[in-house]
Order: sequence, then C-alpha cells, then structure tokens
Amino acid sequence: MVRKKRTDGSSEGGEGSGSREAAPASGGGRGGGGYQQGRGGGGGGQQQGGRGRGRGYGQPQQQQYGGPREGQPPQQQQYSGPRGGQPPPQQQQQHSGPRGGQPPQQQQYGGPREGQPPQQQHQQYGGPRGGPPSRSGGRGGASSSAGLPQRQPVPELHQATLPTYQAVSSQPTPSEVGPTQTPDPPAPVQEFEQLSIEQGAPSQAIQPIPSSSKACKFPLRPGKGQVGKRCMVKANHFFAELPDKDLHQYDVTITPEVTSRGVNRAVMKQLVDLYRETHLGKRLPAYDGRKSLYTAGPLPFVSKEFRILLQDEEEGAGGQRREREFKIVIKLAARADLHHLGMFLQGKQADAPQEALQVLDIVLRELPTSKFTPVGRSFYSPDIGRKQSLGDGLESWRGFYQSIRPTQMGLSLNIDMSSTAFIEALPVTEFVCELLNRDIRSRPLSDADRVKIKKALRGVKVEVTHRGNMRRKYRISGLTAVATRELTFPVDERNTQKSVVEYFYETYGFRIQHMQLPCLQVGNSNRPNYLPMEVCKIVEGQRYSKRLNERQITALLKVTCQRPQEREKDILRTVGLNDYAKDPYAKEFGIKISASLASVEARILPPPWLKYHDSGREGTCLPQVGQWNMMNKKMINGGTVSNWICVNFSRQVPDNLARTFCQELAQMCHTSGMAFNPEPVLPPVSARPEQVEKVLKTRYHDAMAKLPKGTEIDLLIVILPDNNGSLYGDLKRICETELGIVSQCCLTKHVFKMSKQYMANVALKINVKVGGRNTVLVDALSRRIPLVSDRPTIIFGADVTHPHPGEDSSPSIAAVVASQDWPEITKYAGLVCAQAHRQELIQDLFKEWKDPQKGVVTGGMIKELLIAFRKSTGHKPLRIIFYRDGVSEGQFYQVLLYELDAIRKACASLEAGYQPPVTFVVVQKRHHTRLFAHNHNDRNSVDRSGNILPGTVVDSKICHPTEFDFYLCSHAGIQGTSRPAHYHVLWDENNFSADGLQSLTNNLCYTYARCTRSVSIVPPAYYAHLAAFRARFYMEPETSDSGSMASGSMARGGGMGGRNTRAPNVNAAVRPLPPLKDNVKRVMFYC
Repeated sequence: MVRKKRTDGSSEGGEGSGSREAAPASGGGRGGGGYQQGRGGGGGGQQQGGRGRGRGYGQPQQQQYGGPREGQPPQQQQYSGPRGGQPPPQQQQQHSGPRGGQPPQQQQYGGPREGQPPQQQHQQYGGPRGGPPSRSGGRGGASSSAGLPQRQPVPELHQATLPTYQAVSSQPTPSEVGPTQTPDPPAPVQEFEQLSIEQGAPSQAIQPIPSSSKACKFPLRPGKGQVGKRCMVKANHFFAELPDKDLHQYDVTITPEVTSRGVNRAVMKQLVDLYRETHLGKRLPAYDGRKSLYTAGPLPFVSKEFRILLQDEEEGAGGQRREREFKIVIKLAARADLHHLGMFLQGKQADAPQEALQVLDIVLRELPTSKFTPVGRSFYSPDIGRKQSLGDGLESWRGFYQSIRPTQMGLSLNIDMSSTAFIEALPVTEFVCELLNRDIRSRPLSDADRVKIKKALRGVKVEVTHRGNMRRKYRISGLTAVATRELTFPVDERNTQKSVVEYFYETYGFRIQHMQLPCLQVGNSNRPNYLPMEVCKIVEGQRYSKRLNERQITALLKVTCQRPQEREKDILRTVGLNDYAKDPYAKEFGIKISASLASVEARILPPPWLKYHDSGREGTCLPQVGQWNMMNKKMINGGTVSNWICVNFSRQVPDNLARTFCQELAQMCHTSGMAFNPEPVLPPVSARPEQVEKVLKTRYHDAMAKLPKGTEIDLLIVILPDNNGSLYGDLKRICETELGIVSQCCLTKHVFKMSKQYMANVALKINVKVGGRNTVLVDALSRRIPLVSDRPTIIFGADVTHPHPGEDSSPSIAAVVASQDWPEITKYAGLVCAQAHRQELIQDLFKEWKDPQKGVVTGGMIKELLIAFRKSTGHKPLRIIFYRDGVSEGQFYQVLLYELDAIRKACASLEAGYQPPVTFVVVQKRHHTRLFAHNHNDRNSVDRSGNILPGTVVDSKICHPTEFDFYLCSHAGIQGTSRPAHYHVLWDENNFSADGLQSLTNNLCYTYARCTRSVSIVPPAYYAHLAAFRARFYMEPETSDSGSMASGSMARGGGMGGRNTRAPNVNAAVRPLPPLKDNVKRVMFYC
C-alpha cells in the first residue's frame, strides 16, 4: 500500500499552497489532499434526487429534482416534485408544538454589509418560502418525545420503517423548524431541556442497538439510484465462476510449532511433493500457511500423521545449519459449504459465508505465493515492471493486489496494480553509505548515525559472503556498542577472549578493512554472534515496513501514478500473466476466472448550483467538470479580520517583501468579500525558527497591549522557510492550544511568486478560519435537500489515524467534526483526542465519570458538538448523519455497535427521551476498485486526465449483493487514476433512498472550503482527517511524529471533563492532548 503524500505536510509548511487541492480552474494545480490517488483533486456533483421512501427494490422514484438545464439559473429551476400542497410521498412528519416566528438567526445571504458585524447578518433564503409564517398553534399528528420506546438489547435488529405522515409543504418555512427565541441557560443540559422539541422526537421508531454483531443486520439496498445521465464504465473486477466441487477442510498441526508461514509452507510443499500421488489420493491441496488445508473432494483418510525433514535456511545460535524433522498431523475438520455462498450471492441469505470465501481466496493465492513475494493481499516481484530506486538503500517493486469478493454479479476477483518499498539487496556497507548519504570510511559514525543504522537494519535478513558458496542467512538483532577493532568474545569455558579481527583472519583468512565500523549482532542477545558489516549482504525480497521519508514517498508516488489507460493495460497484462485457466490450483478446485474487465452501468450525477454573494458579478455558479473559480464572485459570508499581525521566520524574505506580501493578501481577501483591515496591529517582524515560542508569545502580548480591552487578534500570518522541519507543527500547537489564535502559514517560494491564484486560495482558507463561509449549495438555501432541509440536521465526520507501523508507542488520534449551521451545512467545528495505540473505536465520543461534588457527569465529543450546534443555530438537531472514515470491512460491526451506542448515550444525556434518528455511513478510500471509461477516446466520457467524469456513481454489479453501498467518484482526476470513494450504509433510521444519499454525498463534495474543486470524499470526513492530522503536532515533542500515516487527531476541547480511555481491551494510559482554546474550536482552524 503506498501511503498518499499527506495534504498538510510539515515540509510544505502545511499550508504553503493554500491546499494542494486548490488547483486553478485551468487545471494547472496539483489536487488531492491526503486522500486522492495520484493527488487527484476535485470532482463532480449532482442535483438532489428524490427520496422514494419505500424499501422495495426498483421502486419508481417520485419527486426527482432533475437539476437545472444547461445555463438556466437556479432561481428559475423547475422542481419536478409534487406541486403546491401535494406532499412528496416520503415527506417527513409534521412538527408538533408551536411553530414560532422566524428562526433566531436570520441572515441575508451574502456576507456582512460594510461595517456590519457578521453576528448580525441576516440571511434571506433563496427560493420560494412556501407561505407566510403562521404563529398559530401546533399541527397535530406527530408523536412527542415522551412516547419514545426505551432502548433494550434485542436479538434481531431491524431498521426503522417510516409511517406515512400528513402533508407538510414541500419546502418547509424557516418558521416551521425553529423556536421563537434562543434561551441561554447556564448549563448545557438545561439548554437542551428548556427547548421544547417542537418537532417532537422524530416518530421514526428508533431502533434498539443490537447486543452483539450476531444480532446486527446492515440496511438492505433501498432500490437502485435513478438520477443522472446513464453510461457504461469498466471496473477492475473479473467474474469468477462458483465451483461445484465438494470442498473439504482439514486441520493441520505441525510440531515443533513455528511462527513463520514461510517455514510452514515449505514443510507442506515437501509433504505434497512426496505424498501427493500416494497418501493424498492425487489431490492438490491449498494451504493457508497456518492451521488449515483445503481439498476439492475428500482425502483417502480422516486423520493421518506424516514426518518431513527440512533444512533450515537460517543459521541457528550455534552456527549450525541444521536439518529439522517436523511431524504433521492432517485431520478432517469440516466440509466447506458453497451452497450458502450461492444463496448469499443471489441475495437469498443475509450473511456472507466468510469461510467459503476464504477457501476460494486461499486457492487463488497458492500459485502467486510460490512465484512472488506476498505482502498482505498483494504480490510483488522484481520481474513485474521495473525496479526503481527510492534512495537511502530502498527500491520500489511493482506488484498486484488480488482479492475475491462477493458482488451482485456473483463472485468477483478484484485485481489492481500496486507498488511498495523493498530493501535493496546490497552489501551492508553500501546500504549504510546510501542510508547516511556519505562515504562511511571518511569519518567515524556519530551517535545519531548509529541510531539510524540500527533502526534501519533491525530485523533485516542478511547472508554472509566470506565463505564461498556457503551463503548462510542470519537476522540482524542490533549493532555492537564498540567498533569491530575493539570487539572480543570468549572462546572457551575459562573466558579466554579473542578479537573478532583475529578470529576472521585465522578462521577464514579474511582481513577486515572497516575496523572503525560496529559489527552486526545476529542471533539472540544471550548468545550474540558478531558479523562485520563487510561480510554481509542483504537478502533480496525483504519489504521495508517502516516509515518512508518525504523524498521516498514522492519517488514512490511517481512510480505508482499511472494514467487510467496504462493502468488498465497493466491490470489486463497481469491477468494474462497469472493465466488462471492454467493455474493448477484453480483447475483442481474448478474455479474459472474471466479474462476481461467487468462492464458496469453507471450514472453521472449533475453538479449542484453554488451560491455566492449577490454583490459579486456572479451570484450563482454551476461547476464544470468538478471545478470552478472565484473570478467575479464574492464569498457568501465574508469574515472580518480587524486585528492581525505577521511573523516572518524566513531569512530569505526581507521585511519590505513581507510587508508587500501581507498587503497583497489583505487586498485579495477584501476583493474576495472579506472585511479585512489593510494595516496590521504591529508591523511584520522577522524571527529565528528556534525562537518560535518566545517570538509568538512576545508579539502576541505586545499586540494585545496595543488593542482596546476585550478585542482579540483575529489572525496571525506566518512566513515559513520552504523546508521548515518541526517549525510548522510547533507554531500550530502554540497558536491553537496556548494563545488561542488562528494562523495562516505561507511558504517563502509563494511569497516571492505572489501569484493571484495562490492568494485567492489562501483567502478561502483564511475566511473559514475566521468564521466566514465561502459558498453554500443553492438547494440548501431554498430548502430542497431531501432529509436535510426539512428539519434541523447535523452532519458529523469522524476519523481515527494511527501512527506509522514503525512506531510502537505513540497514540492513535481520533477527530470528530460536526456541522454548525443549518440549513447551509458548510461550517464544521472540530474536536480531537488521543487514544490507545492503534485503537480504531473512538473512545471519547461519550464519557461518563464521577465528580466528587456533582456526582455522575457526562461529556464527550458528540455531546459537546451537539451543544455547539444548538448554540450556533438555535435548534436541536432532529436528525443525525454520521460519515465515518477509515474503517475496514472486518471492523464494521464493532465500530457500529460501539459508536452508535455512544451517539445514543450522548443524546440521552442532554435530555430524557432525546433520540434523533441516525444514519451511519462508512467512507472508504483504501480499497482497490478502479473505474475506467468504456471508451478512453470518447472526449465526452472522460476528463482532461483521462479519468471518468466527476459525479460518476455505481451501485450495481460490483457492489454488495444485498446491502446499501455505492462507489462515487466525486472529483476530477489530476494525475494518475482516480480512486472512487466507497460509501457503505451501516445504519439508517432516516430511510434514505439511493438517490437521496448519493445526491447529498455528491453535492456536499462541492462545499469543501479549501479550494474551488469538488473533492474525492465527503467534506466532513475530509475535515476530520485534517483535524486529526493537525493534532499530531499537539503531542509532546518526544511522542509527536509529524509524518503520521494518515491525518492526526484534533485536540480535545475544554469542558470535556475527566478522561477515560478504557474501552474494549484498552488499558494503556494515554497522555491527553492539550485542549484547544474555545475561540479556535468554534472555527475551521484545521483548514
């Protein structure tokens, strides 16, 4: 798996280019924050489709909103759903309780008038209002929260089905969904309780959470989507015919037990070679390398013992390469049932028979495992494509990923190209020269050098070269503390010492040249063996699993970045090379694999109209092929920057250039629609990076002293050197957790260039950091988004990012963001917390602890964000949509059970019986499905990079046989082959239709704040990723690791009470992150 280059990397000063996704409309930019394969940026969108509530398959969708015609402005769009009082079939229930007047926060759309502070902005909603606000009483019909069923664990779990409700006007007025005024009670809990739930708790039957994964059923597909222009695409899935063989599973016990799969396989290979024709009844078994063996048909025994002699390839502690005897017992365990797999693929059975799928997977992995180097689910070889040097003694090998998957078309073999880093098979002295990037003979090794060498070589297998053809293999356990010339070891019981130099000369006639270098220590630490570096060569085919540096990541990305047409050809070439028709194992088990890519029906969803401020020449905009620009447009809500300062950490940038740059940036912010004071509080100051803390604090206090009491500094502009090491992270930590100030970093190279495009992108970021909005979906303003616009809805994004495999101790970091505006849904507040190393479940979603004064206290990220939503909108959320990133299929049940329960508890802790319906959607980018245009030469079906068009959605054939999932490529490609995001619905009490959720997700991808492109995953999930990444910088220096594998996690906000990281199998105490300052927490500081 190649890790993507991170979006906000410290080497770029994090924000240098105003987001790497922020490419100009001309497509010159390099898109793609941490997610996109080949850094692809934006994407395509769609107009909101109807919600057809029924769950039946193929039910006709009513109320499709087909989107505006080409060039037709949104105001005149026809809404092709029900007219006037005729309700759409799936309209939400009515709101019980009083309707009150206008919502508390009426803003006119489009940014503050000159001099008017943003808080008092009034907001006019575009589109018809659906009648004047009525002040008369309730509208009957909806159940109140008191009648909600209490949660109890039940064995079988079903999703809620909605009763039909009486009509509500198809565009609810603001007054239907808000209280008259916003009470401001002292405690957060009262805050929720004082609000009458006007809409009643939604009368969907809120489902009890299942007690175990056995009782949990994911929602069924609510029919296929209908919105969008139909087209055909190809997918890298190859149809696999289900065999009709009688599969048998046998337990294998090998004694003495070894942990290495390789040794197990060697033992089994020898056994099959010796006994296939006799004792095994001519069967060719497939072996998983551990405890299971599979055959097509029975073996001629129920249980049998075999003995095998195998020669060790590595030396033992005594220096002997011994022959070992193994005893193997093969015993019938079960018959693997393919009947249930067939039923599952036909949609007649809910659970995937994992066992049967596993057998087929093992069968198809047997041959490649013997020919190539297996790594996870991929296979690599120096003969597949060219090897490329990555620097520092590493090289990239090409390979392919292979996995068998159940899909709607039946079984499918998913095959994709892949590259990863291997250690070059060099003599160890050469490897060390490459690693340190110098000739190691020239000067002695420093302590830092030794640490670096030890880290790189520990666990690596080497072979010796000083004994002619006897190339014995050893595994390196460490380095000696002293140089080879000083090293001695005991040669007899009397502890007589002999030097290593002498020993090698006397025993092998070998004169050691590099006596100043340490020796490699091999074998165990009780009886260490010493080998001089110059007699060892690294064994070929060892994958490098530690963290790559920036240069290596860039080099690896270059290798993996392939245009769609080339990638498709390589995949087909791989399938040809693997020649499954001749694979003896596939033949034995009767598995037939198609040689051509699956043709799949897709739809291209239309992009949404975007609203900008009416004072600009263009008040609305329809993106073209996933991108647009800020020409002639003003931000819909420009933020205010009255007081700002600039600190310059770059020696290359003189003071006058720093001043000019700041003036230009201030001007661009003003032009884009912000109220930006052209003069800073204090003139820009130059400073040395090592004094970052002192300088920031001094400058901040000096500026504060100049300002009237009660005013704040709105923004810090920072100029960074292009290579700034830990400076970026230190600066963000100090600003966000100590000073409580938002900052915008700019790299030296951009300060010199001062390009308009760059400035415009940075302005977008500054605006959301100071609380503004860049753009909003027209459909959100005119209340036309099904299942979002009709009642206050909060959208969450959540992600957990883990430290890189090489780090054993640093914590994982969880981030949760949530929308803070409704109906616009573009502003997201974020929280972060550290949790146990590699723990995937988010521990701090809900917390409970005992306080000596108050008794039992509750808190956590969900509760804090719900209260923040209530404060900023005046409404309680009556619907929750939760996009969860970074969960693999194997963790679906676990994550859903734990996190849905936390969401429910957080809601209940705010008010008895408060249980808004939840839709829980997992977002996956780390999968291997790729979609290709049916005809690469058809200019109408590809974007400029040769990728499928933004907005392409697939929910048939290669998707799950019965569950609600879809692939959506929402962005336009920039480099390489676009990777569609995979969305899988694990829980849905809001009863989304396929069109409803696909359209909402696609449209949200056009609201990402950092660039004028649609992005590859839904923004709340993207923001959680960025926030988590940012929080890596908040950790104490010794645990912080700016190069985390994914993004880090955001700092926990204040007011979250005591910590308890104990959750399923987590006992390690984790040092909490320093809390974010309140004023930072409220804005999109992570952009």
